[in-house]
Amino acid sequence: MRRSTMLGLVAVGAVIVGFALAAAAERSRGTGGAPSENAAAKPQSTTLDWHEVQGHKGERLEFLVKRFQVLADGWRARIAMTNDSKVAFGLDESRRSFGLMLFSSGAHRDLDARINEQALPTLRPALAYHPDLPSVLAPHESWAGTISARGALVAGSWVRVVFGTLDAIGRTPDAFPVHVVWITDHAFRLRS
Repeated sequence: MRRSTMLGLVAVGAVIVGFALAAAAERSRGTGGAPSENAAAKPQSTTLDWHEVQGHKGERLEFLVKRFQVLADGWRARIAMTNDSKVAFGLDESRRSFGLMLFSSGAHRDLDARINEQALPTLRPALAYHPDLPSVLAPHESWAGTISARGALVAGSWVRVVFGTLDAIGRTPDAFPVHVVWITDHAFRLRS
C-alpha cells in the first residue's frame, strides 16, 4: 500500500472517530436544555387529579391518580380505583402489576403504538401498598391508597401509572378484556 493511501485512510478514520465522539458528547449533554439520558429526577411533588375509566356507566372501572412524588430514594403515588359494575374483580397478588412505566413521550399515540407493537417499557413495580390492596374489589366498592417503591427515575421521561391485574370473577363485562391492566392515558413529565 502506498504511503499516501495509508495516510488518507488514517485521516478518514480520524474524522469518523471525531464525529462519533462529538455525537456521544452531544447526547450526554442533551439539546435545548433536555436532561441527559441517565440523569435522575430530583425530588418533586405534584397534584394530578387524573380520572380515567374502562367501560361504560354501570359497567366500568374507574382509575384515579391524585398525587405523584419523586422522593430522594424512590417514588410514591396516591391512587384510587372504583368498581362501578355488577361483577367482582380479583387482585391476585402473584399477578400484581401496579406501578409506573417511563416513556420517552407523553403523546397518547405513542402509547397506542407501543401497545400495538407489544413494546411497552418495563414496569417499575410498586413494592409497598398502604393500606393493603384488597384481594377482591367487590361491585360498587373502592380502594384508595398509596403505592411506592425505591429507585431513581430518569429526568425528562414521562410517567404513566399502571393498575392491574384485575380479573373478573364471573362473567367479564362486555367492554373489558379478560385480564385488565390499565396504563393511564395521562402522563407526567419528570423535571430534572
